[in-house]
Amino acid sequence: MTEPVKNLRFVLARRPEGPIRPDDFRAVHETLPALEPGQALVRQVFMSLDPAMRGWMSDNRDSYVPPVEIGETMRSFGVGVIAASRIDELEVGTRVSGRFGWTQHAIVGAEDITPLPVELSLEVAVAVLGLPGATAWYGLFEVGKPKPGETLLVSGAAGSVGSLVGQMAKAEGLRVIGIAGSAEKCTWLVDELGFDDAINYRSDDVAAAVKKLAPDGVDIYFENVGGELLQIALNNMNTNGRLVMCGLISQYNATDTVVGPNLMRMVTKRLTMQGFVMTDHLGRFGEFARKVGTYLQQGSLHYRTDIVVGLEQAPTAINKLFDGTNQGKLIIKVS
Repeated sequence: MTEPVKNLRFVLARRPEGPIRPDDFRAVHETLPALEPGQALVRQVFMSLDPAMRGWMSDNRDSYVPPVEIGETMRSFGVGVIAASRIDELEVGTRVSGRFGWTQHAIVGAEDITPLPVELSLEVAVAVLGLPGATAWYGLFEVGKPKPGETLLVSGAAGSVGSLVGQMAKAEGLRVIGIAGSAEKCTWLVDELGFDDAINYRSDDVAAAVKKLAPDGVDIYFENVGGELLQIALNNMNTNGRLVMCGLISQYNATDTVVGPNLMRMVTKRLTMQGFVMTDHLGRFGEFARKVGTYLQQGSLHYRTDIVVGLEQAPTAINKLFDGTNQGKLIIKVS
């Protein structure tokens, strides 16, 4: 770094109670220190906003990752460009991904980043081949174990993960039914992504619709939402079905105790239900990127992004994940 670099980042100011508020974060304006040997400076270009962030803000210390501490930079994944480097094998201009946080710039070591293929756009990297694509691929294939001809039901189907899960399943010969929160999203799932059917949980009788659209039952349920939808899925599962527990977004902002579904059908139908988190498998991201990239090359995957410009918009924009107003993968354009 030849010139001092001015930086903006957001730290967690307090733990949210219910919906996230902008004043749950605090802006920090700073001048970054000079790089030391073995360090590089990343200029973050796109930052991913994900539902898991709500859990990271809580004080739950019995979770899969420690919580973000008060005063600590808010955790997030993103993609960017090396702006300065004191790492011999890392050149300025190299495009990388990593867990940079809510910041314009990040000082990193070689172990903190993954170089990206030169032919890959940064938007695709964060929307498809980053955390969403890895989560979709691992959940469907490693946990769901799909077979051609089976029926997949996916909640949160118009989200960044659910939309990719459905398309991958279609590419493997499954019948796919998506559950989403608007008529426009349902139309997008069927007409553009190739889902067989879609259910609008805000206007349709979901229980009746699942019975009608999956008369022979559901073999795999990919769960992103929770609550009543999980019970409906349980009621329609086939013997030896698999429930892939990716997320429970309907409960993330809950302040009261959530009443769970009746799990007796887990016994009577000999179901398998498995939860997973992608932070357990960060070392496999290269493998995931290659396999998901194959679907992209085949034209089997389509995506859309909801890009909000400016890091300062993140404390407000994150709520689009929970009120359903995001139209695709929610991304902050940092620079």
